[in-house]
Amino acid sequence: MDIKLLPEIYRSKRNEKLSRGKMRELQKRSLSRLLTYAYENSAYYRKSFTEAGITSENILKLPLSAFPSIDKSILMDNFDSIVTERDLTQRELAEFDKSTDLTERLFKGKYHIVHSSGSTGEPKYFAYDARAWNAMLAGMIRAALWGMSIPQIIKFIAKRPRILYVAATDGRYGGAMAVGDGIQGCGAKQMFLDVNTPLCEWIDRIQSFRPNMIVGYPSAVKIAAELACEGKISVNAERVVSCGEPLGAGLREYIHKAFGAEVINFYGASESIALGVEDERSNGMYLFDDMNLIEVENGNMYLTVLYNYAQPLIRYRLSDKLVLKSPDTRYPFTRSESIAGRDEDIMWFDDGRGGREFLHPLAVEGFCIDGLLDYQFRKISGSAFEILAEVSDGAKRERVKVELLKQVRMILDKKRLSHIRFDVKFTDGIMPDPKTGKKALVVRNA
Repeated sequence: MDIKLLPEIYRSKRNEKLSRGKMRELQKRSLSRLLTYAYENSAYYRKSFTEAGITSENILKLPLSAFPSIDKSILMDNFDSIVTERDLTQRELAEFDKSTDLTERLFKGKYHIVHSSGSTGEPKYFAYDARAWNAMLAGMIRAALWGMSIPQIIKFIAKRPRILYVAATDGRYGGAMAVGDGIQGCGAKQMFLDVNTPLCEWIDRIQSFRPNMIVGYPSAVKIAAELACEGKISVNAERVVSCGEPLGAGLREYIHKAFGAEVINFYGASESIALGVEDERSNGMYLFDDMNLIEVENGNMYLTVLYNYAQPLIRYRLSDKLVLKSPDTRYPFTRSESIAGRDEDIMWFDDGRGGREFLHPLAVEGFCIDGLLDYQFRKISGSAFEILAEVSDGAKRERVKVELLKQVRMILDKKRLSHIRFDVKFTDGIMPDPKTGKKALVVRNA
């Protein structure tokens, strides 16, 4: 284990033993420091606080609800004045991502950057300095090894676990970047299996690696579980960590039976990669109050990240739907109902060789095409699908269609699905699911 992470992991684990009252005091102190720092060092927050009547004299006396909220659009429009470090700009982050490969981990040698999955247009970036990144990694490791004591964690890591990560791994996704650094920091062995990898390659790669811990999208882990149930792979996993998508009770039970392993559900976002955790006994999600402060008002979720001073996020609106619950006696953390996020359907197709192959929705998103506002996939048959596309200007339709067909064709070729037929149809608008607040990438057949 990276010795630098040990103090952070120890503090993170120690907080599990606090009383609810002590946890609230810790959270309040962290919030006070963050608010003061943002007021003094962020041009945006100084201006927005002042306009809201917040001054250095009353900043620590007001309830958090008195502070202005922001959302992703406001963050990105004002990123350069929100961050507290002058050498962080959204333009430079984009240039860094475009000009370097994933082996180049740090921007300017000191910042970790991630981009969110989903949405069209240019990718949007979030920044963590070393202090924030290490705090996040400790929280992530605490969640992945949830329920273990420090001696048990040290014993587990001393065995050099072999960790399989199965998700979208071909970009600076928060999960991929954090899991990679966390695994490396623990001295564990890792194998990344991108969801765009042809299914026929999964068997050989998993069998040769012999993982004893699996981390990834639950929909992707389910595919590995099906391979195990069919006897195509043999995995002796001690623990499975689900992340990146909602995990239903039925799927949790299926994965548990397939691998005979405890299933941990990890909750995070690009804005704060360590938000909470759920185990089989928790009856809901534990929210990490020592790292974040989450409010729910009128059905809206507001996130304040307590550990990232380089890019302060104060009352940042997320589209996830949370229903808060009172704490239980196991831990001092706030609880919520299981997260209702975007739950996509994997599209399965005939592989042309007597088997089947899939397209994962999280691997066919994030197209950067001028004029493309939004899109959805609709499966038509075992060998065909269509893309519903919304554009900003009708005059750009033909250009958008050509580029969209080109990018999707590249994905299909990589998955050995070149025989699959697909086309683009244009629509006036794509509406979000009223239950989740998110727009589905894959819609079910009528």
